[in-house]
Amino acid sequence: MTPQSHVLVIAPIQMEREAELRSLLGSMNSQPGQANPKNPIVPFGQFEQIHFARFVVLTDKTEEDIHMLYGLPAVHYPVALAFFADFDGTADDFRSDLAARAGEGLQRIFSFCQDFTPGADLARWMKEHESPAATMYMNWRGRTVIEIRQENALRLDLEEHIQQNQEAFGKMTPKQIHKALRELVTAEIYRSRIQLDRPKRTPLGWWIRNFIHLIGVPIILLVLTPFLVLYSPILIYQLRRREKTDKQYAPRVSPCEEAKLGNLEDYDVTNQFTVVGGIKPGLFRRWLMSYLLWLMEYTTRHIFIRGHLARVSTIHAARWVFMNDKKRMVFASNYDGSLDSYMDDFINKVGWGLNLVFSNGISYPRTDWLVLNGSKNEQPYKYVLRRHQLPTNVWYKAYPGLTVFDLKRNTLIRQGIEQAHMSDEELCQWVALF
Repeated sequence: MTPQSHVLVIAPIQMEREAELRSLLGSMNSQPGQANPKNPIVPFGQFEQIHFARFVVLTDKTEEDIHMLYGLPAVHYPVALAFFADFDGTADDFRSDLAARAGEGLQRIFSFCQDFTPGADLARWMKEHESPAATMYMNWRGRTVIEIRQENALRLDLEEHIQQNQEAFGKMTPKQIHKALRELVTAEIYRSRIQLDRPKRTPLGWWIRNFIHLIGVPIILLVLTPFLVLYSPILIYQLRRREKTDKQYAPRVSPCEEAKLGNLEDYDVTNQFTVVGGIKPGLFRRWLMSYLLWLMEYTTRHIFIRGHLARVSTIHAARWVFMNDKKRMVFASNYDGSLDSYMDDFINKVGWGLNLVFSNGISYPRTDWLVLNGSKNEQPYKYVLRRHQLPTNVWYKAYPGLTVFDLKRNTLIRQGIEQAHMSDEELCQWVALF
């Protein structure tokens, strides 16, 4: 298995050159916000390990909220450039490969950043400016870009063969269909017409780190349990006192802003989503959010690794990243369907999970007991998200046209081809995939 890694580079830009930077990023696209895989600046399509990538100019139009809602001085953070990437393999290998094959283009892009020196060691500079994710989610751990493309090609070949021989296959039992398709794939692999690479061996170091994390977090929680029990009455008091006085602010964005964001969506079955916002003032909210994301990271690393995040099965990848000494956060995701369906999916299935994390953000609809109400106040919740959403300047997806459902179906088809024997029930379920 080849584990996935993630990179987020954030660096302040030279304010007087912001318009020039946006123009350069726009030149990388074939449609608004949609990267041309063959663009000459960063030709994403040449990198077989990249699942998703994006460039975003990070601005925050909600900086005054902390003053308006809490009476505290507003902090105006410098506008920054963010580069997100989700990919197969290690971060060190990815940075080196990126610098070697797209160095000239990246030098042009990062030259707009305040502390970038032309000719600098690009891989080192990116590493020095990385912001680690507090929580990272990948839909199907270990499934590489190459596997995704090969499995989709396999499905298309098998479907074409079935369609060309409908009469013959219509008379076969599921067992006979399975046998015929297995023989076809074996022959096509021998002729090099179908390619199904075997997964690489999982690096030993990754297994060790993952195992330590798997047992380490429960041990830490076990040790902390007596202290958490003692602290729980204080926690409840602190939480409820804040929840009862929390301010929410959810004006609808202007039609112009709505159109600007909407113009970047629905070119593919998958969309991008980037939001940034401040965290409610005080150490309590920052510590609570850090603790909850630490627990959530455990679930996304060891539990939700095969096609769904809790009950939501439309997300390819997502990350939560603290910025500015945990006073702000950026959230980025890649999801199937429209934005409304994406938000409805969360509200209806895991609204309590949204509240756990996002209720610590300034202007979020008021919650009770951390998990109740909040996102259930549907329209204010949607307005808050739209208001904090940023236009994604450049967004790349390695397998356009494929949803999470498609990826899972293709993997199941391949697994069935590679199984010599299945029960009658399993055979019926497998044949129904076509």
